[in-house]
Order: sequence, then structure tokens, then C-alpha cells
Amino acid sequence: MEHMEHVHGTYDWPLVVFSYIVAVVASYTVLNLVGRISSTTGRFRVIWLLFGAVAMGMGVWSMHFVGMLAFSLHEPVAYDPIIVLISVVAAIAASFFSLSIVCKRELQIRQLMSGGLLLAAGISAMHYIGMAAMQVDITYNPWYFALSIVIAIVASIVAFWLSFYFHRGSGRGLLWKKALSGLIMGAAVVGMHYTGMLAADFYMGGKSDSMMGIVLDQKRLAYFIVGGTLVTLGLSMYAMFISGRMARKDREIEAGFKWHESLFNNNQDGIITVDLQQRIIGFNPAMTELTGFTGDMLMHRPIGDVLNFIVEEEREQTREMFMRSFAGQTQNYETAVIHKDGRRIDLSVINVPVEVDGEIVGNYIMARDITEEKRSKERIQHLAFHDELTGLPNRRRFDQLLSLEITKKASRFAVMVMDIDRFKMINDSLGHLYGDIFLKEVSKRISGSIAGKEAVLARMGGDEFTLLVGGRYNDDELGVMAEEIIREIGQPYHLKDNDFYVTASIGISIYPGDGTDTVQLLKNADTAMYEVKRNGKNGYKFYSSELHKKLQEKIELESDLRKALALDEFFLHYQPQIRAGDDTIIGVEALVRWNHYKRGIISPGAFIPIAEETGMIYELGTWVLREACRQMKQWHDAGGPLIPVSVNLSSQQFHQPNLTRYILEILEETGLEPQYLELEITESMMMDPVVSNPVLNELTANGIRISLDDFGTGYSSLSYLKLLPIHKLKIDRSFIRDITVNANDKAIVATIISMAQHLKMDVIAEGIETKDQLDILTDNDCSKIQGYYYSKPLPANELEKAFLEMMRAAK
Repeated sequence: MEHMEHVHGTYDWPLVVFSYIVAVVASYTVLNLVGRISSTTGRFRVIWLLFGAVAMGMGVWSMHFVGMLAFSLHEPVAYDPIIVLISVVAAIAASFFSLSIVCKRELQIRQLMSGGLLLAAGISAMHYIGMAAMQVDITYNPWYFALSIVIAIVASIVAFWLSFYFHRGSGRGLLWKKALSGLIMGAAVVGMHYTGMLAADFYMGGKSDSMMGIVLDQKRLAYFIVGGTLVTLGLSMYAMFISGRMARKDREIEAGFKWHESLFNNNQDGIITVDLQQRIIGFNPAMTELTGFTGDMLMHRPIGDVLNFIVEEEREQTREMFMRSFAGQTQNYETAVIHKDGRRIDLSVINVPVEVDGEIVGNYIMARDITEEKRSKERIQHLAFHDELTGLPNRRRFDQLLSLEITKKASRFAVMVMDIDRFKMINDSLGHLYGDIFLKEVSKRISGSIAGKEAVLARMGGDEFTLLVGGRYNDDELGVMAEEIIREIGQPYHLKDNDFYVTASIGISIYPGDGTDTVQLLKNADTAMYEVKRNGKNGYKFYSSELHKKLQEKIELESDLRKALALDEFFLHYQPQIRAGDDTIIGVEALVRWNHYKRGIISPGAFIPIAEETGMIYELGTWVLREACRQMKQWHDAGGPLIPVSVNLSSQQFHQPNLTRYILEILEETGLEPQYLELEITESMMMDPVVSNPVLNELTANGIRISLDDFGTGYSSLSYLKLLPIHKLKIDRSFIRDITVNANDKAIVATIISMAQHLKMDVIAEGIETKDQLDILTDNDCSKIQGYYYSKPLPANELEKAFLEMMRAAK
């Protein structure tokens, strides 16, 4: 070494700075390349690996070579081009293999360490092989040499870890993080190079005397390499940027396709795609399930084949709607298809034209099963216009049909309004459940009686039914029809182990004579029906102008009736009950009268039905009961005789809660003892013994007597007499009227008297007007009489003078 001269070099600092810039740009490029390589597969991965290895190797080599050229020994130095080329290959090869190890979707520590060591070995090899290309003798300080190797290893591992870390990240700060990492990595790579240069001692002589390499213009070549490398790396980054944009676009397209595919395949609505040649080019599983058609029946088949499965009545409309969609119009419509298993499936269909660049290229046919929805709508529609209990048309539907008939300007048709007499009694006594059963049977019977006739039956609510009857029937035929209905309704109804009898009242109005609109026709039919009820029920009547006058009177009477109690217009008459043997008074019946402020005395037959219809009967009945008890207590206090007073109890009073307490309160208020009050009830109140028996037993237990009024005129069972606590039977005047000339009436009366005596009941006959009637009754051992033969109903003061004072005087 004696002939070799140790030389010291100097650095061109601008080139040193440029070498750092090259290292930073190369590091930044590597950070992006790792992410790109990790996200690709197949042959594109190999291409990106090659591209990345070249970019990375050339970047690191360029930094090294520029750094070498930045160092000057003040003597010309030649470079061996073969060795320089080997150093380049070493950098690229190490980059390729290390990148292939590290660039994975999931980076494990083993891969990180092996890839980093491999890259560090390549960089170190590239550096020291490149140093060996200099035609000068070099020795190395082992400590600095080792330090350069450590720096290379740490820089490589950190570079790969940062590359993987930033590959998983996102957000606006990612660019700055990569830039900062590039600065750090560039500093590490430069640090490795200049540490290695610091480890080297250069000697002139030896190799330098036999210079066989190429002597380079250091500055110009260095700047040329810096420029070329930066341009190359810049182009690389630009290529990655463009590639990234294209990859993102591809990912967006692929994601959009997958979204579309997922929506298409998982849509609950059936979808068919049709091209311009009207061939099916796609369908989803929902369409197969919806129609039962298999892929062979759909794919690449003309859409007309599917139209053949549309129900015949909808086929033409469906075809027309489909053709319109090819003209660019979205179509919404309903149709129906026959499923492969034979079921009819109702569909809601949308035909959507598919446009590409403003031109129609096909159609989407989207279908949804609305079979259940349509059935539900039909059920709702049916319920909206039909009675839920009977299934008959309801009031709304009847009004529609009636309005339609009027709109047709028919020459004639009839409206019948019918009401079931005594239905309230059944409903109140048996309960709503049996009331509903009864109404269904009534509707069935009416429907049966008009079967085959031009008539529509409707239930308006409660027990009110209406009929719309065609114009081909004259008045006589309408009367026959009404009689048939009344006869059918009058047959017994077996409810709760008993037979019940009801009747019907029917009112009839004729279009156009009795009205030209729905309201007037129904109102006038109602008027006729209420006239039937007023005259005893169980019949029919045609509307007339006279009925209109009566209705007006009834309306006025109802209005006045509501004021009558407040005006103190009611009063009582009392009809004596006589024992025929000695003509002694044994009781009185209280009968209400109304002294109208304009019309004078009005009979009970005129206002009691109105009071019952309007619900005022409870208030009126309470007044009658209180006044009768008060008057009888007054007579008792005046010296008697101690006889009972009979008071008719209305159905509403009988079925009120706590009836016994209500009556006992009146007795306590008036001071009358219970045994002197006799309540007259009708057979209809006892139709349900389960309800009536406890009430009657409670009244009887408190000393109140029970009389069964109008016995024999109703339809009740004789078993009631055995089950219920009845003290007295009252023979109705209808049996007494013809008792002298009608053998049947005479036999019935005799039977009633005998039965009452055997049941240990009192019996009294009402309506006695002649001596012959009285003789027949006394001959049959009925001595208790009520009627005009002895006295008409009298005011309290007249009855007292005519009967009570005489008995007091006889004491």
C-alpha cells in the first residue's frame, strides 16, 4: 500500500440535496405501489410487480448513483459499466422479490421481516456493488459499514410497514401522511448511502493506474440522471394516479353492477327484462315463484309466450300497455296471470322503458302479487255496502240502488219498509246474542219469500228491513207479496228452549206518486209502516195523503207530550173492581189521561205508543205509579176502605235495574203499604223466566202483588204460570165482548177461570158491559168484575163519592 496515496473527497451539496429528493420521490412511489400491488390479482399483479420493482429499484439506484456522482476525489475516476449494470439489476431484483412477499391483503410479521431483510440486502448489495464499479482502491471502516447495513434493514422494514399501513387507511389526511413518510423514508435511504460512503477510504494508485472504465462528467451526468429519474418516477406516479382513477371507476362500476344484481335477484317483485326484439333476456327468482314458469319457459323466449298465460279478459289490455312502454312511456296497470299450478294471481304491473344514450333498448316488466290485497279490498268494499250480521245490502247500498233506479227514470217501482213487532222484547229479555240469531233467521225468511221476484232486500239497521220492488207489480201483487212476508215472519222462532212469536208491520210507497227522491220515498213508506203499528201491527199499508196528515199530527203530539208533564197536563182516572156477589168495591185500576192544552182530553191509545217509541214511557210510568200510590194512601187515611190500586207497569220500567228498590222508594215516599199495590204486567215481559223470575220473586217477597194483564192474547207458554209468582189473572176484554154469542169465547173464558182456581190464583174479567156477560161469568164462578156495567173510569173525587164514601158510611 506504500505506492498508493490516500485521498479525501468533497461533496457537491446541490447534488446531495437532489439525491435526497430522488430518495423521497422514490419512497413516496413505493408507498403507492405497495397498495396498488396488494389490491390486484392475476396477470395484472405480475405487471404491477414488474413495474413496481423497476420503479423502486431504479429510484433507489438513481439516488445512490447521484450520491456517488456528488462525491468528488479531485481526480478523474472511471466506472466499470458492467458492474454498474449489475448493481442496477441487484436493486430491481431485490425490489421484485421483496414486493412479491410483502404486497398481500393481510401482512404478517414474518412476511414484513423477510421482505424488509430481502430489500435491505438488495439495497446494500446495489450500494457496495456500485462502489466497486469505481476504478479506485477502497477500504471500509467495519463499524460504519455495519451501521449502513442496519440503516438499510430498518429503512426497508419501516417502508414496507408504512406502505401496508397507509394502504388500509383513507381520508383527506392520507396524502400528507404519505408525503411525511416519504420524507422520513428518503432520509433513511440517504442516510444508509452516506453512512456507507463515510465507511469508505479511497486510495489512488493500484486500480486507478490501470483505468479501463469510463470516465464520466460527474455534474452533467448527475443532473441528467436526477432529471430522468424524477421524470420517470413522476410518470410512474401519474400512471398510478390514472390507474387508481380507472380502478376506482371499475370498482364503482362493479359495485353498481353488484348492487343492481342484488336488487334484481333479491327483489320481492318479479322482474323480466325484454329487449327490442321482444325476447326475454333476464328474469329474477321472484318472477319464477310468482308465475311458476321455469327458466326454459322464459329465457330467450318471445314475451308473447308469457302473454298467453294472462287471463283472457286482461290479455289485450296487457299487450297494449306493453307496446306503449316501447314508445318510451312508463305504464302502470293491473292484470292477472294463471300460475303454472292453475291458480289465478292478480298482479300490479309496471312497464319501465330502458334508455341508453337517449334511445329505448328494452323494457323492464315488474310485477307484484296483489291477490290478497285485492281480496282484502273486495272484502272491505263488500263490508262497506253490506250488513255484517245478515250479509244483506246495508243502508248505504240500498240508497245507492234506490238513487240508481230514480236516475233511470223508471215509470214505477215500490219501496217497502218493514219493522219487526216485539223485537225489542226478545232482544231485551234474551240478550243481544239471541237477538242476532233471531234477526238472521228473519232475513233468511224474507229472502226466501221473495225468491224469484224482482226485489232487493236490505237491512237498514236493528230490526228494520227494506225492499226495492220492480215496477212490474201492481198494488194487488205488492199486497200479496207483503202478506207472504208477514206470514213467513209470523211462524214461531225456537230460541233458548222456547217458541217465540213476532209479527211484522210493512209500509209501502210508490214511485213517483209518493216521492221522487230517496228521502221522500223512505219517509213516506215509514209513515205507512207506523200507521200499521198504530192500528195494531201485523199488517201492511200503502202510503196516502191522509197518512201524511196523521204523521204531522203525531209529530206535533210527540212535541207536546215532552212538555205535558212539566205543564201538569196528566191526570188519573180510576176504574173500580167489583165483587159481583155483594157489589162491593175490592180495588181500583189507575188509568192515565192527558188533558191537552188545545185538544182537550186525549185517550191513552193515542199517546202511550208515542211515549213507548220515544222512551218517555219511563218518566210517564213513574209519575203514574207515584200519583196512584199517593191517591190510594190518601183514601186510606180518609177512612178507607183498605183496597189495593192496580198500576200497569211498562216493559221499560220492568227491565230497568233495581226495579224493586225503585218501587219501594215510591211506596216509602207516598206512605202506601206494599200489599195495597198491584202491578199489572203483560205476558211479553215474562218471555225469559231466567230474567223475569228473580224480579217477580223479589217484588212478591216485599209484599207487592202481581197481576197478569190481557191473559190469553199473547203467545206465552202456560208454563209461566207454574214458574212465576203470579197472584191474579186478568181475562182480556176481547174474550168478553162476544161471550154471549160465541161459544169458543165462552169456553176459553171458562177454561181460564177453572185453571186460575186450580192454580190458586185470583181471576178478574175486564170489559163487562151487560148483565148477560156478567151472568155467564158468575155462573162460571168468576165474581171479580171490572167494566162499564158497574162504572167507567172516574176522576178520584167522583170515584170517592160514588163508592168509597158509601162503604165508609156502612161501617
